[in-house]
Amino acid sequence: MAVYFLDTSAAVKRYVLEPGSAWTRNLADPAAGHFLYIARITDVEMTSAIARRRQSTLTLAQAASALNRFRQDFAQQYRIVEITIPLQRQASQLANTHVLRAYDAVQLAAALDIYQLDPSLTLVSADADLNAAATAEGLAVEDPNTHP
Repeated sequence: MAVYFLDTSAAVKRYVLEPGSAWTRNLADPAAGHFLYIARITDVEMTSAIARRRQSTLTLAQAASALNRFRQDFAQQYRIVEITIPLQRQASQLANTHVLRAYDAVQLAAALDIYQLDPSLTLVSADADLNAAATAEGLAVEDPNTHP
């Protein structure tokens, strides 16, 4: 059993077929027994990511199914990191320090929040800039795109 924080670029691979999907699905399989954390904002980011794919790679029915599965897992399987005022302040500092996009800074701040409680945490992200910032902050990082 391990502890993981999934940003949206990684979590979406569980619901939409793309490179790294098989690895991410295995990681998130409840039988694996891992603790999976995501930030509260992942709901918004996931909805946006799936909606955008309706314009290219997903049918309306596929997108609805993916979003429904995500929302079930959001309610039942993931441990949600709430966006508090201190976390927001830390995200602001991280955005400035590492020149991150806003939600990437929030994702990193949320991961660091859990890391303070459990230093065995691994950030799972397919975002190179976020991964570099996380590594600089001392987090272990896994990029699902590097797995078949």
